[in-house]
Amino acid sequence: MFSASYPFYQPGQAALLPTPERVGALPTYTGRNVVIAFVDSGFYPHPDLGRRVLVHVDASTNHVIEQPPNGYTISDQSWHGQMTTVIAAGDGSMSGGRYRGIASEALLVLVKVSTPRGQVKERDILRGLRWIKDAHRRLNIRIVNLSVGGDFVNGDPEHPLHRIVRQLVADGVVVVAAVGNRAAPIVVPPASAAEVIAVGGLNDHNTRDSSHWTLYHSNYGTAWDGSPKPDLIAPAEWIAGPIMPDTSVAREARWLGSLLAIRDASDVGRILDRAYADLGLPRAAAQQPDDNVFAMIQARINAHKIVDAHHQFVDGTSVAAPIVSSVIAQMIEVNPRLSPGTICQILKQTAQPLPEFDRSRQGAGALRAAAAVEAARAAR
Repeated sequence: MFSASYPFYQPGQAALLPTPERVGALPTYTGRNVVIAFVDSGFYPHPDLGRRVLVHVDASTNHVIEQPPNGYTISDQSWHGQMTTVIAAGDGSMSGGRYRGIASEALLVLVKVSTPRGQVKERDILRGLRWIKDAHRRLNIRIVNLSVGGDFVNGDPEHPLHRIVRQLVADGVVVVAAVGNRAAPIVVPPASAAEVIAVGGLNDHNTRDSSHWTLYHSNYGTAWDGSPKPDLIAPAEWIAGPIMPDTSVAREARWLGSLLAIRDASDVGRILDRAYADLGLPRAAAQQPDDNVFAMIQARINAHKIVDAHHQFVDGTSVAAPIVSSVIAQMIEVNPRLSPGTICQILKQTAQPLPEFDRSRQGAGALRAAAAVEAARAAR
């Protein structure tokens, strides 16, 4: 019948790999009670996050406001932060546990930095990081995830974003940043801070067989001090991300996910009899679906990148960075005394190089979650 558009799909199977399986994460660790701060364009109180959000911070203007975990405004910018938080730390409740994040018991601090106009500039990221600098001891923040970036290359060690990252790391906070998605030899703040763990992208083609792996089109280059970035790469394509509830895409996905799962053409009419309005179909076409209707449904599945009724596949180093952050939460869970420098060193030492690809684009290589956590446990 209908088919998903991600690679290596097998009919009749939910074959999109969960994130823990992609990176070989140990299921015995969940980042329990480790606090991760996400700096992003906006957030959504997704069911997979449960009651683990400590605070939402609106840092979209100079008047920074701390808000209750569910007492904040939702906007179009909320989708991006929903994606990063749920991929890193969702408990998988909307997928029967299948698309659980690696740090599914971590605690979260959500810092919104998009302006009222929906923009995210360096000054906005800086505002959010300054709030974290002031609050990290009070909230025991151990990791900062930055799936946002600036606009221009800057080699000044005293650039405000470079300086605030340096201060956070000196205070014992691990800072993780995405390097960008343009396949360009440029790295911009905050990923260009020497002390940041800069994450590039791996395209694993939805398989654990590394012979199929290639590089994602992420940026690469150097930090302000000339050290190479990214430090390592992590899966950045074909990742199951949550569809934001109460949106037009969610209304369509409810039915498209059901249609994707069926194997008997006779079931199509039964579903379309209830779904035609949400899918924008004339009722007559829904009652007697023909090849044009089938083609339209397949096109919608492809356009929305449907995995199931609640998930679509997403890509970008914005995804790769929180996957690394979630593994760091496991590392801190097993060894709370790890310093940011030791964590970065372990991640790089345990990464898997891809010898057939340019080292400058992959750093130390692909994230190996279990090896990193075991090394963290053994580290002094």
